[in-house]
Amino acid sequence: MVSHRENNTQRIAALDAQAEALRLRPGMGIAEARAMHPSIDVVEADPEADRRLLESLADWCDRYTPLVALDGDNGLFLDITGCAHLFGGEKALLADLMARFFHQGFDVRAGLASTPGAAWAAARFAAGHIIAAGGERNFLARLPLSALRIDARTKTGLESVGLRTVGAIMDGPRAPLVRRFGAELIERLDQALGRLEEAISPRLPVAPLSVERHFADPLSLLDDIERLIGLLAATLKVDLERREEGARALELLLFRVDGAVSRITVGASRPIREPTLVRRLFHERLATLGETMDAGFGFDLVRLSALSTAAFDARQADLAGEIDDDGEEFAIFADRVTARLGEAAMLEPATAESHLPERAAPALPYAREEARRSMAGPARAAAPAGRRPAERPVRLFRQPEPIDVPATEVPDGPPLHFRWRRALHRVARAEGPERIAPEWWREEADAPTRDYYRIEDADGRRYWLYRQGLYNAQAAAPRWFLHGVFA
Repeated sequence: MVSHRENNTQRIAALDAQAEALRLRPGMGIAEARAMHPSIDVVEADPEADRRLLESLADWCDRYTPLVALDGDNGLFLDITGCAHLFGGEKALLADLMARFFHQGFDVRAGLASTPGAAWAAARFAAGHIIAAGGERNFLARLPLSALRIDARTKTGLESVGLRTVGAIMDGPRAPLVRRFGAELIERLDQALGRLEEAISPRLPVAPLSVERHFADPLSLLDDIERLIGLLAATLKVDLERREEGARALELLLFRVDGAVSRITVGASRPIREPTLVRRLFHERLATLGETMDAGFGFDLVRLSALSTAAFDARQADLAGEIDDDGEEFAIFADRVTARLGEAAMLEPATAESHLPERAAPALPYAREEARRSMAGPARAAAPAGRRPAERPVRLFRQPEPIDVPATEVPDGPPLHFRWRRALHRVARAEGPERIAPEWWREEADAPTRDYYRIEDADGRRYWLYRQGLYNAQAAAPRWFLHGVFA
C-alpha cells in the first residue's frame, strides 16, 4: 500500500488487490487503516520515481507505435493506427503487450477502442476488452460516471440527482446538464463516443523514416549490432533515395528483453545515406559507450530512424571520372570525432553582429551547420574603404582571464607590467587604447567600458588585454583582463 500526505494527514494513495480485499480504499487515512489491520505494509509515495518509471514504460511501448503519450501519472495512450497488422491484428497486439508486461512484473490493464476516451474506459473497467468501431455507445452506457474522466466534484453532483451511469447522461437533455455541471461533462462524453475528435500528443517527435528488425534470439554482442546497423542503413538508403534526401540526425533504438530501451543518437554535418558512413558513425558512438551499455539478456528489437532529413545534392563526375568532394572528407572526419568525443570536440569560429569580441566570434560545433548560422547571424559588414580593420589575436579566450596590474604610466595608460597565471610580464611596447562600449540594446548595457591594448613583453610575446572601467575617484578601481594572445 502506498501513502501520501494530504492536508497534514497521511492517506492511502494506491493499494494492491490484497489490500482491496481487506476493504481498504484510496483516500482512507493511514491511521484508520492501521486500526483496522495493524499488519499492513505501507510505503511513502515517490512521484518522481513513478514518473521516471512511466516514462521508461512509454519508451518500451515505442516497439508497438511511435505515437505514445502519457496519460496523467498512471497510464499511457498508444495510437496504433496502421500498426496493428505488423503484430497479427489488434487482438494479437493487445495480447502480446499484456503478456510482455506481465513477464516484466507489472500488473497492467489495457483496452482498445477507436477513441481515446472509450479505450481509457475499457482499460479501467473491462481490461483486455476490444471495442469495435461504432460500439462505443453500447459499451459505455452501463459503466459508472468515472468512465468519462470527469472530476470527483462533478461526479458527486450527478450522483446526487440520481444520474449514476454514462447511459443516464446519454439519454438526458444536454442543455440543463451544461448549465449545472459545465461543458466539460458533455465534451468528455462526445470524445468517448467519437463525436468530438481528441488528439493524442506523442511525448517524442515521430521520425519521418524508420526501419527495424525483430529477433527470436536476442542480440547481445556489439559486433552483431554494428553489422545489423549496416543492414538497416542499406534499407533506409532506399527510402532516402526515393525521397532524394539524406539523413542529418540518426537514432538507434535497442529494445532489451526485460523492457529497458537504449537510445543512441548521432549527427552529420552534411546529409548522408551511405550505409558505410552510417555504420562508422555508430561505431564511434558505441565505442564511447563501451561497457556502460548493458545488454542484459539481449535486444529483441533494433530500430534505426532518421530523425531529420535534408535534400541530398548529387554531384556529377567530370570527364576523368573524378568528383570534387568539396570538403566532404573533412566533414566525415568531423562527424566521426563528434560521435566519439561529443560536439565540443570539434569547434569552428563563426561571426556575429556584436561589439564584444567574445560574442563577435563564437566557437560553435562544426557538425551543426544550421545552428551555426542561426546563432551566429549574418556576417559582420566589411570595414569601410580606406579604414584598416582592427587587429585581433590569433587565439581569443572563451572568457577573459583576470590579471594583476600594479602600475600604469598614467591613470588611463597601458600597464608597465602585469601578472598573469602567477608569472610576471614586463611590458616593452604597447598600442592603444581601442575603446569598446557595451551594446546599449542589451540588458547589460550599463556594463563598464573596455579599453583594449596590444602589448608586447620583454620576451617578444604579444597579448591583447583590456581595462574594464575608467579611473574615477568616486568609483572602484578598474579591473584588468587578458583576452587573447597574438602569434
